[in-house]
Amino acid sequence: MKIGELAKAAGTTVETVRYYEKEGLLPAPERGVNNYRSYGPQHVDRLRLIRNCRALDMTQEEIRAILQLADSHAADCGPINDIFDAHITHVDERIAELTQLKTQLGELRQRCLSARPHAENCGILHGLAEMQVEERPERHTHLG
Repeated sequence: MKIGELAKAAGTTVETVRYYEKEGLLPAPERGVNNYRSYGPQHVDRLRLIRNCRALDMTQEEIRAILQLADSHAADCGPINDIFDAHITHVDERIAELTQLKTQLGELRQRCLSARPHAENCGILHGLAEMQVEERPERHTHLG
């Protein structure tokens, strides 16, 4: 199948297919006599696996590790469980950070209860100016 057919079958875009090929997550397809790429069912399966990992907010490094384990036909799921356990820990950390962020935003919002104060009297603006921001420790991120 051609790249457009692969993208459609896997529920993604042609650009995404090319990107994953460039990153080495999707193996290079065979080339036909006409030099067109020719993808097979194994490409669809792998692309779906990658897409589903991304839907779980996994990083490329995590996905790469899972694919390497799958390709090596590992004897057991232990290493894959380890990757998922670490990912769950990262999600828990992010939830805690977002909960703290929500609390801060709520506290700032409570400083301005009037719907239309003048900007010079805006409690939110005063709160932002007075806020002491603590340097955050480096964390694992799933952004980008």
